[in-house]
Amino acid sequence: MKFLAKIFWVIVFIAFFGFALKNDQIVTLHYFWGYQTSAPLVILLLGFFVMGAVFCLIGMAPMVFRHRRDISRHKKTIAEIEKEREAAQQAANQAPAPDVIRHS
Repeated sequence: MKFLAKIFWVIVFIAFFGFALKNDQIVTLHYFWGYQTSAPLVILLLGFFVMGAVFCLIGMAPMVFRHRRDISRHKKTIAEIEKEREAAQQAANQAPAPDVIRHS
């Protein structure tokens, strides 16, 4: 299975590399207020892809941190419940203490 995955990724890399070689034309990207940038098309596409990935990671960061905090809180709760269960099990395994009757 790992071999097939490696073959797949090699094919994907070759396809993207071929795409990059075919799209090496210089393009001009026009911004607001008269700013512009000229670069090969494949570089601009790669740049926008990376910026999109970074924005997605930044957008997901609060959710990831919240989930990590929830997981740590749940782990503490589970540890407390297991500790209580062990204490109850030990108490159930111990013989009851005999009642002491004192006669005067």
